[in-house]
Amino acid sequence: MTVYNTPSDSANTAVRAFLTKVGEYYLGHSFNTSSGLGKKTWQKIREKRFRGRCAYCNKKDQQLQIEHLIMFNKTEYGLHHPGNVVPCCIKCNKREKRSDKTYMDWEEHLKDICEKNNEVDAFKKRKGAIISHMKEKNYPVLTLEEKHAIEVIAKSLYENIKMESEKSLMLYKKLDDTFIESK
Repeated sequence: MTVYNTPSDSANTAVRAFLTKVGEYYLGHSFNTSSGLGKKTWQKIREKRFRGRCAYCNKKDQQLQIEHLIMFNKTEYGLHHPGNVVPCCIKCNKREKRSDKTYMDWEEHLKDICEKNNEVDAFKKRKGAIISHMKEKNYPVLTLEEKHAIEVIAKSLYENIKMESEKSLMLYKKLDDTFIESK
């Protein structure tokens, strides 16, 4: 739970909403994982495809969360789409950063977890299961042009939302000054 909200928080939420809508555009329908068809699809992915186990460490965990393989954020532009979500335990749902301060991609993350758990032999099998899942659920393979278009729109949306927050504060200050002067 956020303790302190910033304009970046609302901007990030707007980017995720956009990535959700793009994912639904390629899917052809809504993918709301908390109700209806989206929830049923998510439950099938979690229970049938991954047998109630974390896609990374393969442990059975009651606290499985939705993990976006291609990160669902303003830098990776992963879509909210059935082919981009897997069940993940709380421990594995924390990606390490590379030396350049960017997050590992899902494949590096999987390899890192397998190595830390002394399960190097399991890496290929789990990677294959994830790739098979992405293909089975028709996660769109975007062209460079499509990726670039999503990036341009997401960055613009992020900056515009942050700017609107600052403009709203300036407007409030002007209104507040006006009301104070008139008292």
